[in-house]
Amino acid sequence: MTVLPYKDRELGKKEQVAYMFNNISKRYDFLNHFLSLGIDIYWRKQAIKLLKPKKPQVILDIATGTGDFAIAAMKLNPEKIIGVDISEGMLEVGRKKMKKLELDSTIDLQLGDSEKLLFEDNKFDAVIVSFGVRNFADLKKGLSDMWRVLKPGGTAVILEFSKPKSFPFKQIYNFYFKYILPIIGRLISKDQAAYTYLPESVKAFPEGDDFLNIFKSVGFKDSQCKPLTFGISSIYIGQK
Repeated sequence: MTVLPYKDRELGKKEQVAYMFNNISKRYDFLNHFLSLGIDIYWRKQAIKLLKPKKPQVILDIATGTGDFAIAAMKLNPEKIIGVDISEGMLEVGRKKMKKLELDSTIDLQLGDSEKLLFEDNKFDAVIVSFGVRNFADLKKGLSDMWRVLKPGGTAVILEFSKPKSFPFKQIYNFYFKYILPIIGRLISKDQAAYTYLPESVKAFPEGDDFLNIFKSVGFKDSQCKPLTFGISSIYIGQK
């Protein structure tokens, strides 16, 4: 079943996700760090560390949002990072950040569809995604296009929410995600649906081995899953 942010609208998932992120873009960064207690910054750093031995020079950041993962990837000293996202509102916030940090000559944020990437085959040394594949309208199609634009031998690193399995963290996490997070998110973002959609989309997402099976089915090899912080999120790695 496809999880939608706005169940009373007839728009498809892609259009709804774009609308949602446009709507919350100005408060997104604050909410992201506040609701995760800043742990999301640590998760991104851990994901980027896995790419260090590969020394990628040209990187694509899919579903870049306001560009936090692209900024974290600057630790790799790349020549170029291109970030794509379907939300112009998020990109506008991101471009201001890049200019302020004087990273706009290296990080280029572009409007684009993650499932129909406007890049030639075999272009990027690495493709990275943080908390974005969960929002794809067609997960397999998005992963296939990711594989297509990677160079042979290139690496994909995907950071995504998952669900803790052990007591008592599972119970605490479920309570926070179901009851606390939507209320805080709604109050600050002023969007009635965005932070209800978040736990619903995480619950529906094929995590762990289920995700790796889809990952492998589109061509990725040597794939693995690395859980973080009791399984709240996971890093998925694959090679072309």
